[in-house]
Amino acid sequence: MAKRARSRTRPGQRAPLQRSTPRPPLAVPPLANPTTPSRPPTLTPEEEARAAEIEARLVAAERSAEEAARRQVRGRAPAERETPVRTGSIAVRATEEYAYVARDVRRIAVIGGSMIALLIALWLLTHVTGIGVVPR
Repeated sequence: MAKRARSRTRPGQRAPLQRSTPRPPLAVPPLANPTTPSRPPTLTPEEEARAAEIEARLVAAERSAEEAARRQVRGRAPAERETPVRTGSIAVRATEEYAYVARDVRRIAVIGGSMIALLIALWLLTHVTGIGVVPR
């Protein structure tokens, strides 16, 4: 008979924390606090200028990345070029996944074909040489 364990947790799990005091109450959100001044509903001109500058930098970085990708595609052989897909779409992830799938299917076909060829070669070898034939 197995010895009973006294703990309530399974192996690999932590025991629940034993708290002597209740958790502290959640802090009041800053917007609900009446002493803080509320923000204006619109942006200041400085904030708008800064946002425009950041957006311009992001657009420039995105364009340069696209240019680099185009230059890299131009350097490839024409047979290697893929159909253009939108960045961040499911199609991009699917093409990456299909590359893995195609490689795996190719490997499976090579291994399966070589096993069938080996079996045929062994069958021919045993029939031609008579190995394994029981004399009557």
